[in-house]
Amino acid sequence: MNIKQAKQEIKNAVRAYLAKTPEGDYQIAPIRQRPMLLMGPPGIGKTQIMEQIARECRIGLVSYTITHHTRQSAVGLPFITKEEFDGKEMSVTEYTMSEIIASVYREMRDTGLKEGILFIDEINCVSETLAPTMLQFLQGKTFGNQAVPEGWLIVAAGNPPEYNKSVREFDMVTLDRVRQMHIDADFGVWKEYARQQEIHPALLAYLDLRPANFYRVENDVDGMQFVTARGWEDLSSLMKVYEELDIPLMEESIREYLAHDEVAKDVAAYIDLYRKYEDHYGISEILEGHVKTSVYERLFRASFDEKISVVHLLLSGLHQSFAKAIEQKKLTDDWFDFLKRYRSPLMAGKDGVSTYVELCETLEENLALQKKQGFLEKKDAAGRQRLVEKIRRATPDPQEIVGKIPEEVFELVRKPFAAEVIELERREKESCKKLEYAFDFVEAAFQEGQELVVFVTELAMDETAVLFLAENECERFQKYNQELLLGTKKAELLSELREGARRSEEHIRDF
Repeated sequence: MNIKQAKQEIKNAVRAYLAKTPEGDYQIAPIRQRPMLLMGPPGIGKTQIMEQIARECRIGLVSYTITHHTRQSAVGLPFITKEEFDGKEMSVTEYTMSEIIASVYREMRDTGLKEGILFIDEINCVSETLAPTMLQFLQGKTFGNQAVPEGWLIVAAGNPPEYNKSVREFDMVTLDRVRQMHIDADFGVWKEYARQQEIHPALLAYLDLRPANFYRVENDVDGMQFVTARGWEDLSSLMKVYEELDIPLMEESIREYLAHDEVAKDVAAYIDLYRKYEDHYGISEILEGHVKTSVYERLFRASFDEKISVVHLLLSGLHQSFAKAIEQKKLTDDWFDFLKRYRSPLMAGKDGVSTYVELCETLEENLALQKKQGFLEKKDAAGRQRLVEKIRRATPDPQEIVGKIPEEVFELVRKPFAAEVIELERREKESCKKLEYAFDFVEAAFQEGQELVVFVTELAMDETAVLFLAENECERFQKYNQELLLGTKKAELLSELREGARRSEEHIRDF
């Protein structure tokens, strides 16, 4: 299965394992809640889906890479105590609490979450002294004499032996007590995740042209060469910061993330071309409706990969515009909810300032708790923080509201919000215009060729674009979405697209 299917399987298990009877007992007894064992190549996103599952299911997450542990930290330290047997006092050995189990209890204490996932990575790569402990953990859900708390599911991950010489095989007794899932690298599935994480558009454009390079592991005379999903994501983060700091990205730096000479060289050459395309074609001007005749002339002579790169550059520009509009809409929606909560007590005669301050404090407390629980992604947390700061700045001045009736106080408080609504309207109109200009350009440059299929398909698959288009209709998108992606024409155009991709292999190899 792919990583998306594995994620859904684990989410289903979470729902089933945590389902309770009317009496409050788990419908599946904890002893029957089999641990889940994910086996797959390194760097395909096993840890990331754990974070997503915990966030989406609103449960806790404690994550460990077991190879970083010794037997003492996993099981606990031994100590001597006294017990009486047949009237005689005897010295016996007991153990302190496992560091891993203690972390689960700390998570429960700090977040208030009583249910969650205990995720253990690289479970089949442990040392010889720790191996029996891992078998005991999978078979009995314990570390030493400490059991995993009820309500906490066990998910473990490991690598197949072809990727790691240190792996240990599990025996049948252990495998008969777990739910084993074999996961393969899948570019199509990863691409959905990559869009959400806003992986650098140049890398996504490259991988659309060379999907075979998404995940490669090879052994040759120079040793192992590899490219993993983690490598692309980490390289994307580096590229974005380098661009902000105006630091040139060298081929050597790319090779540090994509440890495959051929692929690293290929990517370096493509990124260089991608940046040249961005400059030469004037993407920002195209999205403003200003297209030079020379642009169409160049595209007419361009190779398939160059045309597709231009399409991706347009999509990247639109994505950024859509994202800003959606961020602004989220801010105004949340602010509107805040004002509704403020208005009721205000109209009921409550003090305008103290009521506002109390609601602000509640908002800040909820944000802090959600951050601690891990329920917010980084960009969502930043958006919530921005909202809190804006609402705080709009706190009514006690001197200004003296002698004012509640309706007047509310209108005073509402003014900063109204300004944000105007800004939202501006952003939405601007984004709609850019989309129309993009369609004008794509239609004029490519007619109804495979480049248009790529453009419409990518829009339909981009979650940010879908959210924007759900609120701001675009007749041409709807038209092409039906004609090109749902009609009989789709097969023909996708066939042309595959043929174009095949031809592009020669161009890319010449980079």
